[in-house]
Amino acid sequence: MLSTDPAGAERFRARRRHIADEAPEAQVRELQLLAAEVRRAVVHMIDKAQLGHIGGDLSVTDILATLFGRVLDVDPAQPDRPDRDRFILSKGHCAASLYATLAHCGYFPVSELSTFMAPLSALNGHPNRTKVPGVETNTGPLGHGFPVAVGCALAARLAGRSYRTYVVLGDGEMQEGSNWEAAMTAAHYDLGSLTAIVDRNRLQQGARTEETKRLEPLAEKWTSFGWEAREVDGHDHAGLLHALRPSPAGRPVAVIARTVKGKGVSFIEDRVEWHHKVPDAGQVRTALEELSR
Repeated sequence: MLSTDPAGAERFRARRRHIADEAPEAQVRELQLLAAEVRRAVVHMIDKAQLGHIGGDLSVTDILATLFGRVLDVDPAQPDRPDRDRFILSKGHCAASLYATLAHCGYFPVSELSTFMAPLSALNGHPNRTKVPGVETNTGPLGHGFPVAVGCALAARLAGRSYRTYVVLGDGEMQEGSNWEAAMTAAHYDLGSLTAIVDRNRLQQGARTEETKRLEPLAEKWTSFGWEAREVDGHDHAGLLHALRPSPAGRPVAVIARTVKGKGVSFIEDRVEWHHKVPDAGQVRTALEELSR
């Protein structure tokens, strides 16, 4: 198991306090800075490993930065604190973005990111809860993380705890039937402490989601299953902060975050071949230049 970076954890706490004290516009700027740090780290990680899922990593980054930068009640110095909020990345193949976010929040030293996908590294291609602090459950097989999140929300109720559970799903992952069983279960038990965020970049491995199996009207599907559905620009931090609020009616919340696969890198954006393609040296330089503007 990797160890918490004490200095990084303190910087995270200070950054969170700073963000919370700022006006809304300044909060957004701080979250944008965190997201930019994560995106650049992802490019470096995938370049060194020559493996990864760069398109999906870049599409989900703003969601992760908003959650860890402002929304989640967590403390990297106490990653197993019983009353912490739970976060699950159900689209576990986008582990690079999660690792980069966790490292920049002090869960472990940023230097460890250079070991991504190396032999015997804790930072495997899919998150492992026994190796990486901040990872609540192992994910990778699509359709597994969301049912676990429902279990976390049920466990909070049974234990009389007030923590919230957040789970990020890929939109192609919504073609797995287990997710809809989980959605039905969460609504049946009125799990108002549960928020599901769909990274709606409209691309999956090899094709567009609507060519593979139509998902639309996606918001209406969630509503018909008893959820409060909200649609938002998944790269708009202010919009995400608003959409991630609990339901006033006490229902589970589904946030459909409209994103662009490969966001921030012009030659990757909305290109299906970049699901797990690796940039060459010249493309890495271009990507880092664009992500530093």
